[in-house]
Amino acid sequence: MLDRAATPAGADPLTSAAVLASGDPAMIAAATEEAIARARAGFAAVKSGTLSGLDRLDAYDDAMAVLANTADPVDLVAATHPDEATRTAAEAAKQRLATVRTEASLDRELYDALASIDLETIDDPGTRHYLAVTLREFRRAGVDRDEATRARVRELQEELVTIGQAFDRNIRTDTRAAKLPVQALDGLPEDYVRAHPPGPDGLVTITTDYPDILPFLSYARDAGAREQLWRLFRQRGHPANVEVLRRMLQVRHELATLLGYPSWAQYAAENKMIGSAENIAEFIERIAEAARGRAERDYERLLARKRVDDPEATMVAPWDASYLDDRIKAEQLAFDTQALRPYFEYGRVKAGLMALVERLFAVRFVPRPDIPVWHPEVECFEVQNSDGTLLGRIFLDMHPRPDKYSHAAMFPLTTGKAGQRIPECALVCNLPRPSAQEPALLRHSDVETLFHEFGHLLHHIFAGAGRWAGTSGIATEWDFVEAPSQLLEEWVRDPEALATFAVHYETGEPLPASMVAKLREAEELGKGLYVRQQMFYASLSLNLYRRDPADIDPVAVEREEQERLTPYKHVDGTFLHLGFGHLDGYSALYCTYMWSLVIAKDLFTVFARDGLLNPEVAVRYRDAVLAPGGTAPAAELIERFLGRPYSFDAYRAWLDSDTIERQPSTSA
Repeated sequence: MLDRAATPAGADPLTSAAVLASGDPAMIAAATEEAIARARAGFAAVKSGTLSGLDRLDAYDDAMAVLANTADPVDLVAATHPDEATRTAAEAAKQRLATVRTEASLDRELYDALASIDLETIDDPGTRHYLAVTLREFRRAGVDRDEATRARVRELQEELVTIGQAFDRNIRTDTRAAKLPVQALDGLPEDYVRAHPPGPDGLVTITTDYPDILPFLSYARDAGAREQLWRLFRQRGHPANVEVLRRMLQVRHELATLLGYPSWAQYAAENKMIGSAENIAEFIERIAEAARGRAERDYERLLARKRVDDPEATMVAPWDASYLDDRIKAEQLAFDTQALRPYFEYGRVKAGLMALVERLFAVRFVPRPDIPVWHPEVECFEVQNSDGTLLGRIFLDMHPRPDKYSHAAMFPLTTGKAGQRIPECALVCNLPRPSAQEPALLRHSDVETLFHEFGHLLHHIFAGAGRWAGTSGIATEWDFVEAPSQLLEEWVRDPEALATFAVHYETGEPLPASMVAKLREAEELGKGLYVRQQMFYASLSLNLYRRDPADIDPVAVEREEQERLTPYKHVDGTFLHLGFGHLDGYSALYCTYMWSLVIAKDLFTVFARDGLLNPEVAVRYRDAVLAPGGTAPAAELIERFLGRPYSFDAYRAWLDSDTIERQPSTSA
């Protein structure tokens, strides 16, 4: 990516991604042009006829890695860097790099050179799979089409990069705020109230950033204030993304039909586990129907609780749902979600998670404060095997700031390749920030988010020591990628695992087992509604991309799918789809989350049987499922670990389980 001479004197030679991610516009531009030159030289070598057999694949693999290992850090810069000029330079670099990758995908000479490698002469199954997938993706890109078609595909692909950047930027930078009277904070935790003092006008400011809005919707007693914040959140991206999304749908539809597919949804699904748009639709309906009865009971519980406060209530508004859910847990299940927070102090949770991973997977996290970072709050750690060998490097960017990516995600930085370079990645979250005056106390859902994203991180690191950069990291089918992260969430509700890090930040008292039992019981509440809500998001993403954009009214699609799959009426003047960032990255495949959860629940059956803190099981899972990366179909990796094909049974058992034991309501 960068010449070693470009790194600071004495710097670790393997930190070029970190140098670039912490660089300035000039460095980003120079690194981009260098990467393009090196990649094009590699492609020329592949086409030259001077390389034979797998040497051709190796040269191609290296050339693509040069592009990826520059594009990934600048993607992180565009999403997180505090300087606007640097973010703008990163977006321009992403466009340049994407253009070169598109050119390569449509280069018939390059394809022919790789296609001439005889698959039957390759002994290694992982290499055969990598080459077969590579050739398939060339064909899916349109490399075998006529020149006019390839030229139009190139134009559309380049436009899509610009559109995607605009869509994401409009969401990331659209943080809204409400000015509210101090009384609107009634019900919020004391530390939240202290963190939101009134301004000179006597009002408090609450933003649509996650650390602000999520606790507010759960705990604020003022229904009017909750509605105001909820509406602001559902208006993010409006009106800026109206035309951007319209054009995104148009371009993807034209691209898909140009390549011979009836819709973008069909094109996007073809190379995934799920296989087709029809299968997505069938999966959504199967899951939604399985959750129907439970969701109806969940909604009736919410409505019954609302009638405690408003006997005339006939419906539950969406801004009431989290608050009513919390009240039911407190009053009927004797479970106070706020009482958990003192046991989840951010620093202890982070350290506890890393210690738990060290114990399970036989690794060590070693701080590297000397590595350059893009913001003073970012931390860097090396990941080492227990014998001290270097596996990879991770960066933790954990707290919100203006114009930073507002959700939570793992960003790859470097794809590993055995004998050449280690994998690197960054975890980007928006968790509460500790201060000298106040600890950062997390909600249990925050802890779950942290574990989830760490699951992605482990997948990238453990899959980074293979023969090919193209199979490194999360290189499996895209609808499997959430399974390892959802699997790691299981540890945040296990009493033995929680006992290793969940202690009261003031007293040092471990989280009582009785509270963990109440947590598990309370999690049963609302499960049906949660699943149906997820299917609404999945159906929204599918139907926006399954239909001809000329016939689509996105607001109407949103209303139709919300009211078909959830009990909540669509609220006029709100636009979920315009702030739905997954419509860019996941496009038609938001179903990935539930598809992966079906797999994760099945994988978990082995840990549930043999022990969540059993290193032997964890290492076997690491070696069978995570480490192979993209060297085999995901279904094959899963079967290696389970000893059988995955099934729906464990998911169905999870969905049907219901251990709620009601306590008398204190508000009736």
